[in-house]
Amino acid sequence: MKADIHPDYHKVLFVDAATGEEWVSRSTMTSKETREVDGVEMPVVRLDISSVSHPFWTGTARELDSDGKIDRFRRRYGGGKK
Repeated sequence: MKADIHPDYHKVLFVDAATGEEWVSRSTMTSKETREVDGVEMPVVRLDISSVSHPFWTGTARELDSDGKIDRFRRRYGGGKK
């Protein structure tokens, strides 16, 4: 491996802005905001949405079909929710 060509890979505190959920992981991301977790100072990366708050992963996803295109597709090709 070549020296000095790889980004710094370190611990980062991720914060989901929608739910306030926090978790520590490793990443090359950084920020000016830092916080001490278990005696270790690490950058805080705020996420607008994550798997904790995303509608698809939480099971609260909805279909928006104002023109009826999804219904027409299902009638034509069958299957899916009714």
